[in-house]
Amino acid sequence: MTNALLLACVAFVLMAPWGHSLVEALLKRGIGKRIREDEPDAHQVKQGTATMGGLYFLAGAIALAIALALGGHAQVLLVLLAMLLFGLLGAYDDLRGLKDVSGVGWLARFKFSWQWIVAIVVSLVMYWAWPEHRLILPISGRALELGWWFIPIAALLMVYEANAVNLTDGMDGLAGGAAAIAYLAYGVLCGFSGQDGLALFCFGFAGALCAFLWFNVHPARMFMGDVGSQSLGAGLAAAAMLSGHWLLLFVIGVVFLAEALSVMIQVSYFKYTKRKYGEGRRVFRMSPLHYHYELGGWSEVQVTLRFWIVTALAAALGIALGIG
Repeated sequence: MTNALLLACVAFVLMAPWGHSLVEALLKRGIGKRIREDEPDAHQVKQGTATMGGLYFLAGAIALAIALALGGHAQVLLVLLAMLLFGLLGAYDDLRGLKDVSGVGWLARFKFSWQWIVAIVVSLVMYWAWPEHRLILPISGRALELGWWFIPIAALLMVYEANAVNLTDGMDGLAGGAAAIAYLAYGVLCGFSGQDGLALFCFGFAGALCAFLWFNVHPARMFMGDVGSQSLGAGLAAAAMLSGHWLLLFVIGVVFLAEALSVMIQVSYFKYTKRKYGEGRRVFRMSPLHYHYELGGWSEVQVTLRFWIVTALAAALGIALGIG
């Protein structure tokens, strides 16, 4: 655990100086965020902020995973594989969004299809390359062998988490901070389980995320884009599956879960009421959930910090359940 903490600090120190150069490079190439018209008015001033900043921490993940693999922890390459492939999908979505004046990008039905294809491929590779296909039950610590069920569960979690983090990424620092806390939590769980390679990767990557947050907190100079949010979610799901503590993903990532559920509830209720009453009605002022609170009077910084607090408490609970 000492080495993992040191690695997190080293990753931050090595990466932080490069953020300013990346912001300038992205803006020089015209890679600026197009704010969707349906977002709150307060967000329209962010038009043109450098985006696709997820390339920043992906570069850190690549260097970290290669170093750990050379040190005998090859399993971290499986997490990197999930991050890179989902990152490619996100990059394609980002590039389409840059050309679309509305900022919408890739249509959801095409995006989901490719996400499932990539998730199944990654799950198959994980199943064949990693001998442990288990579920560690919270509190008791009892391990159950999943067998081939590992494949569909891993694929489902990667698709779910990639989209959940993507939906959370709507405020400066929100998704990045919550993800850093979640990776740290899984680093602790892996450390207690004797999975040193995964623990080192999770801590080191959290350090890289903190370097990104240096430029992403309000007022953000750089957004992660889909290339960042999708890779973050898929990597977190992959790490959870390999650790065996994947049930705790819904506890540790409770903010991501709440954001995804808010969208599902809002869309479903709107469609239902439109069919029944002829006009769509809403449960929330706006979804995802962070916009509901912003439109209710919380500032963007208040929403972000309070969601970080919830994530930290949920992560502590997840660790307690995992090592109990």
